[in-house]
Amino acid sequence: MSKEEILFFLNSNKDKAITNSPAPFMNWLAPVLLNFSEGSLELAYTVRPEMANPVGILHGGVIAAIIDDSIGATLITYGKLEFHATINLTIDYLGAAKPGDSIIAITKVIKKGKQLTNAICEIWNKDKTRMLAKGSSNLLLANQYAIQS
Repeated sequence: MSKEEILFFLNSNKDKAITNSPAPFMNWLAPVLLNFSEGSLELAYTVRPEMANPVGILHGGVIAAIIDDSIGATLITYGKLEFHATINLTIDYLGAAKPGDSIIAITKVIKKGKQLTNAICEIWNKDKTRMLAKGSSNLLLANQYAIQS
């Protein structure tokens, strides 16, 4: 994909649920792309019943997956389709959400190097008045592992 095709993909998915990503897991999460700029994304998610744990709140593993997937997706805002492997992921769980709730993920790349990228993600309630989780990650450029179509 060229930089123009990537920007077209981002712009054509703005304010819509992403269901046509090359990443099947992102399609399952079905976030709505609210905003993007180079090194940053803002995505909205609706918590579905299958995302809940046995006590009826958003499963910590799903929160981790949202943070990891959102951070990974942020790297496409640089206009290159490259594969980055997560080499660590640190999460603080600060609040809860339940099925039917809308949550917002806001990402920011802190440092992008030639091989290593550091980024953060915050998960908020829909009004952005209560942080539910925050995470940070380092990702390694690993194009040799990308599946070629």
